[in-house]
Amino acid sequence: MIWQLVILIAGFVLLVKGADWFVEGAAGIARKLGIPQLVIGLTIVAMGTSMPEAAVSITAAMKGNAGITIGNIVGSNILNVLIILGITAVITNVAIQKSTFRYEIPFMIGITIVLLAFGYTDASINLVEGIVFWILFILFLGYLFVMSRNGGIQEEAEEQKDIPVWKCLLFIVAGGVMVVLGSDFAVSSASEMARFFGMSERFIGLTIVALGTSLPELVTSVTAARKGNAGIAIGNIVGSNIFNILFVIGTTALICTVPFEAKFIIDTIIAILAGVVLWAGTIRHKGLRRPCGIVMLLLYAGYFAYLCMM
Repeated sequence: MIWQLVILIAGFVLLVKGADWFVEGAAGIARKLGIPQLVIGLTIVAMGTSMPEAAVSITAAMKGNAGITIGNIVGSNILNVLIILGITAVITNVAIQKSTFRYEIPFMIGITIVLLAFGYTDASINLVEGIVFWILFILFLGYLFVMSRNGGIQEEAEEQKDIPVWKCLLFIVAGGVMVVLGSDFAVSSASEMARFFGMSERFIGLTIVALGTSLPELVTSVTAARKGNAGIAIGNIVGSNIFNILFVIGTTALICTVPFEAKFIIDTIIAILAGVVLWAGTIRHKGLRRPCGIVMLLLYAGYFAYLCMM
């Protein structure tokens, strides 16, 4: 079992580093082709942050591990809001943009409700529903593009590296291989661990796998908070959650039907509740304060206790 744990950790390392290399290489090629930085940020980089979730979910679905597929996405979204934003808010006050409060958080809540409705009606996410998610995903990309052009979305200032073409291609290939291997390692070892300890794949997907695939968001948000640059943390997390549902589940459903077990209804409701708590917690001060962060962490502690008892 120690060997399975080593494989799981190795899988997460490959996922995170592979996604980072893939994004860096793809963005470098895009810049050399003259594609605007705005378009790169809204497509390659944004989807790259969802690569760990996408790789794990698609791999799990194709292997028939439904508990890990849906559990990974729903668990990641719950973790992103209650744990990542909760920890960030405890460290420092987190500002929120008007567009995030008015449009993006309600949209995140809305598509999570749609996910619940799709899963509840026929106990699966099928091809047609995957197409619906992709249509919403394209509309969301269009919204981001318009908001960015109008100056409604902040971006982190980063020094652009001039990477040679050969190195960009190497990063793309190596990153892609690492993501594929990492997802296979993570899903296989998580399934083995679940069977060994008598835990359900749902529990593994909602906790261990979800945390592993959310590592990039966790590290980025906490690091930004410690450096005093947490102003766009909420928008980034909300955007990641939207991508997880529309892009990851939508893409997975286009490849194969994704079973939605009845037990996931409660988990999806918790994801909706997390979004509502985030929205309600930012009404008064137009941002997240420490008391709300503590409430979020306590809510996750209660949810985790519920998972342990089931």
